[in-house]
Amino acid sequence: MQVDDARQARMCYARQVLDRIADKWSLSVVHQLSTTPVMRFTELQRGIDGISQRMLTSTVRALERDGLVERTVHPVVPPRVDYRLTPLGTTLMSTVCSLMTWAVEHADDIDQARAAYDEKAARDQVG
Repeated sequence: MQVDDARQARMCYARQVLDRIADKWSLSVVHQLSTTPVMRFTELQRGIDGISQRMLTSTVRALERDGLVERTVHPVVPPRVDYRLTPLGTTLMSTVCSLMTWAVEHADDIDQARAAYDEKAARDQVG
């Protein structure tokens, strides 16, 4: 395998990893877990507006598989399950928090840009 082929393969894999961690819900889960060291499922769900129980389950399982989230089941009745970021997951905290902060700070700017774009597109269709 040539150097370019190896680089190409690593870039392809990197895109797969980014697809996993940069999706809407994974970013929200990592961000939420960065605010509190250990969270129960219901706490996690309450902190992520709009996520369904099914989607949260699927997301934390995928993050657990990728080594970013640790799931601990306590042998009590009723069952208690805690979630926390792994050491690998904590390496994402500053990046994810920066992205979330940027999104919040620039939401109005993006809304204005979208409105201007839509207005221009509507004028272009008429004219």
